[in-house]
Amino acid sequence: MTNSIADIAEESQVIFIIGSNTTENHPVIGTKIRRAKRQRGAKLIVADPRRIDITRYADLHLQHKPGTDIALLNGLMHIILREGWEDEAYIRQRTEGFEAVKEIVQKFTPEITSAITGVPIEDIELAAKMLGENRPGALLYAMGITQHTTGVANVMSCANLQMMLGNVGVPGGGVNPLRGQNNVQGACDMGGLPNVFPGYQKVTDPAVREKFERAWGVPLPDYVGLTVTEMLNGAEAGDVKCLYIIGENPMTSEPDLNHTRHSLNKTEFIVVQDLFFSETAQFADVVFPAAASAEKEGTFTNTERRSQRVRKAVNPPGEAMPDDWIITQIARRMLALGATTPDPAAPYAGWDYGSIADIEAEINALTPIYAGITWERLEAGEQLSWPVPHDKHPGTPILHVGKFSRGLGRFVACDHVPPAELPDDDYPLLLTTGRVIYHWHAGEMTHRAAGLEAMYPKALVEINPKDARQAGIKDGDLIRLISRRGEILSTAQVTDRVEPGLVFTTFHFAEAAANFLTNPALDPTAKIPEFKVAAVRVEKA
Repeated sequence: MTNSIADIAEESQVIFIIGSNTTENHPVIGTKIRRAKRQRGAKLIVADPRRIDITRYADLHLQHKPGTDIALLNGLMHIILREGWEDEAYIRQRTEGFEAVKEIVQKFTPEITSAITGVPIEDIELAAKMLGENRPGALLYAMGITQHTTGVANVMSCANLQMMLGNVGVPGGGVNPLRGQNNVQGACDMGGLPNVFPGYQKVTDPAVREKFERAWGVPLPDYVGLTVTEMLNGAEAGDVKCLYIIGENPMTSEPDLNHTRHSLNKTEFIVVQDLFFSETAQFADVVFPAAASAEKEGTFTNTERRSQRVRKAVNPPGEAMPDDWIITQIARRMLALGATTPDPAAPYAGWDYGSIADIEAEINALTPIYAGITWERLEAGEQLSWPVPHDKHPGTPILHVGKFSRGLGRFVACDHVPPAELPDDDYPLLLTTGRVIYHWHAGEMTHRAAGLEAMYPKALVEINPKDARQAGIKDGDLIRLISRRGEILSTAQVTDRVEPGLVFTTFHFAEAAANFLTNPALDPTAKIPEFKVAAVRVEKA
């Protein structure tokens, strides 16, 4: 997030949520947004294909078709420019590339935008007016924006809208992704991506690579690695021989699970490190029992870039151990076997960490955005939002104040591109996927909580009454949902939460996971799969 949660809750005059089921997936943030609307009158616009819970509190719900986010955002920008609501001084002084965006949004008239998105013209006009007349405004998004073959362009379009309105680098504004998994921000910060070292330092930058080679005493590759979906494709092709899977359950969370199963079966050696024996663990040659967050020391970094101390409350059960201990033991044994020979003069050549504080010191030394997030400050109770460039710095709750980190904010012209797969005669419905408040991701923890299981015990497929009648389906019927990649048996929930032509289900239940159906087509830049749009048909079982 460019801004903090408290800042949005206290300062935003309008909050625009697009592609985020906020009250169910981020309930604390959702509560703060509802409070901002109720107690101080902040405007709330929600753009989502479903009538999700937070739309009940919204001033306006834009119920656009899945995969039409760019068209909707461009249509809003068209009206903002037509009415002169853009921040001319901000655009002139702080950005570049505006003319290209101005040119492309000209064709997204309200009529064309409505035809593409399915949103009534009057609602598009009203949303643009609310955004234009209420400053500052915050934009929040989640995986409903990113999990498309146009995911990168979707994010760029969100940034275009906010820069056009002068809403970046100011209190109450920002482009604010709500991270979808616990500490996923911290994992990315620490280099858990295929193209960067810790702190988003590019592996392809020779100067960056040289810095880490000096620190670690080993040569490092100069090429970008693979995403999870690409790894599984590589395993199927025989190019990836080994998978080490930590805290992830691809046999529930990956698209096209039949292909995932095939790829895991073809992988020569699989290690799974997890709290429980997951669906993926059934394919493993070695399983390491890991400790949960309450059973180890360390830090989490949350969605607003705020690093927080995690303290051990109980000992891990049985043979379970913290992740850092397991990885260190493997690394030491690999060194002993001669897998590599680091330069002993390098400052961080070995795996000789005596404590978590030693790891934090290495992070401070090599990761500029974390340089001032020292163990001493964390132990003292400080919660610091990066970048924190030195140990006296107070942290950065709002990014890009005064100027962008790259200098000028870059507008990127984005055109509407349809999803990779659309309905046809054989598969006449669109499927979109997501979570419900009672379960999280693959459900390895939440399915073991009796209270949560009682509240939402089985997979449901939301289907509009019109589509249900055409298929001869009643509420509670067992149905078969079929795509080009697979099928699942589930229970129909007949509801107007979805429009005719759209169905929704979750991936929480391994026996009826939506990802048996979803499309593995990738965004060409970020390589994220198109989880949010797939063509399906429905039959009574």
